[in-house]
Amino acid sequence: MFGFVKPVVADSRYVGSGSMIPTLKVGHGTLQQDRVLVNKLAYDFGEPERGDIALFESVEGGEDDLIKRVIAVEGDIVEIRHGILYLNGRRQEEPYLKRRPEDHRSFGPGTVPENHIFVMGDNRAISHDSRFFGPVPEEKLIGEAVLRYWPVDRVGRI
Repeated sequence: MFGFVKPVVADSRYVGSGSMIPTLKVGHGTLQQDRVLVNKLAYDFGEPERGDIALFESVEGGEDDLIKRVIAVEGDIVEIRHGILYLNGRRQEEPYLKRRPEDHRSFGPGTVPENHIFVMGDNRAISHDSRFFGPVPEEKLIGEAVLRYWPVDRVGRI
């Protein structure tokens, strides 16, 4: 059973980078790092949606998979003005950031191509994301992070 579930249905991942802080935290040791459950069927039976936290293969050829928030989907026009996100010309509220981004750089505008998504980390100041490596092809998607199961005091839906 495990030989089917892990490669096809769901996988457990730990968060090894600070790019998704404050949503996902990185501790000093494996017992303090957030661990998430990834639904590997999410994008086999549905489309990525804005706000999803997606796990995907590196688009730059790196060995490590990446986890970032889906900011925009195909056809969306993405622009960042002094750290503020605009989609299709409208300023976006991003409650998951918890505070105004510390990163005040600008980007775009640019249109997300067909069968691609635009991803960014919630910790914009240190996140290496679509602003740098471009939109992610949907065939690189592994799944959607849906549940934090460790540490125990932070268990819950992401």
